[in-house]
Amino acid sequence: QVQLVESGGGLVQAGGSLRLSCAASTSIATINYMAWYRQAPGKQRDWVARISGRGSAEYADSVKGRFTLSRNYANNTMNLQMNNLQPEDTAAYICVAVAGVTSYWGQGTQVTVSS
Repeated sequence: QVQLVESGGGLVQAGGSLRLSCAASTSIATINYMAWYRQAPGKQRDWVARISGRGSAEYADSVKGRFTLSRNYANNTMNLQMNNLQPEDTAAYICVAVAGVTSYWGQGTQVTVSS
């Protein structure tokens, strides 16, 4: 069982930055890959980015060049640096960890970008 706790969300103006963190209850070295999804009110949940155990990261086209993923093995966290945020980035951001064949989901952290 893996518990995930997200933090770092908030309100920011367009063009601003936020850094989200996802803290895992276990060593992330045992997790195959971790990812961020986001869901805006009334919309479907969309994949944002993922990072493998080897540190290889992939990004959705909508965030490529603005968002950067990293993993911190010392404190078992995955971080998402979000730059040049736009109103369309407003959503609840949810952390996912895949260990073996099981997916674990966090509760999410809200990001709101004002124009």
